[in-house]
Amino acid sequence: MEHVVVPIFVCGSIFIGLPWVVFHYITQWKKSGSLSIEDENLLDELHDLARRLDDRMNTIERIIAADNPGWRPRVVEAEPIEDREIERRADRSRDRRRDH
Repeated sequence: MEHVVVPIFVCGSIFIGLPWVVFHYITQWKKSGSLSIEDENLLDELHDLARRLDDRMNTIERIIAADNPGWRPRVVEAEPIEDREIERRADRSRDRRRDH
């Protein structure tokens, strides 16, 4: 009986178990390779919030500059991303969401 059970177990492990494990981890790897729809929505919301906050800061700086002519806003040395690049990224994320 043992000489029949062992080969069946070995063949089952090789032809069923091993491919199942490999395909399982390939699927997990593909899922984690991109952002989920929820993550993309959160990034879109954060981008909108950042843009609104930037508009508010510009408004506050204009008001302070009008009240105090000698006041100068601090200079941010980061290179701004062009609006076209932002829109291009948003379009790509929308396209990815539609594909899913």
